[in-house]
Amino acid sequence: MAKKMKITALVSALLTVLFAVLYKYTYTTLFLPLAITFGTTAYHLIMRLVVGAVINGIFHNRINYSLRWFRVGNTEQRLYKVIGVHKWKAKMPTYDPTIFDPKYHTWDEIAQATCQAELVHEAIIVLSFLPIISAVYFGSLSVFIITSVLSACYDGIFVIMQRYNRPRIIRLIKAQKRKK
Repeated sequence: MAKKMKITALVSALLTVLFAVLYKYTYTTLFLPLAITFGTTAYHLIMRLVVGAVINGIFHNRINYSLRWFRVGNTEQRLYKVIGVHKWKAKMPTYDPTIFDPKYHTWDEIAQATCQAELVHEAIIVLSFLPIISAVYFGSLSVFIITSVLSACYDGIFVIMQRYNRPRIIRLIKAQKRKK
């Protein structure tokens, strides 16, 4: 997944430049929306890679999962049952599946990684709205709003997955501690 994401980000950035240059020199109206589309795509992908790298550089998957921010309440857990998280979460892509694999990490490490992943996706949600500023220069405000909202919703799904999984992981940790 990581390799595909990096390649797609690079290709999107290159296509942005190509269509921007073509528009500048030909004024063909089709090239501007293509440049904007690929530029927005490149932004969202590159921003995700940068946010993930920065947060990983700060926390290294070592976040205290008992902090209030990461606690999941009963109401929230009931919501996750209603929306059927357990049915679709396994179908979602993972940047690096080994981070959440008990073959490579303890449950304690995995719980901490869920906190870091949650922070990454929460930061991405906020940064997903920055492209709206581009509407001042390019117009098409509605397009920028729609892509930003869709992007934020997409990352919201990953926040939900981390918050859904964490209580179950913490129960496993507590059960292991009781056995010792």
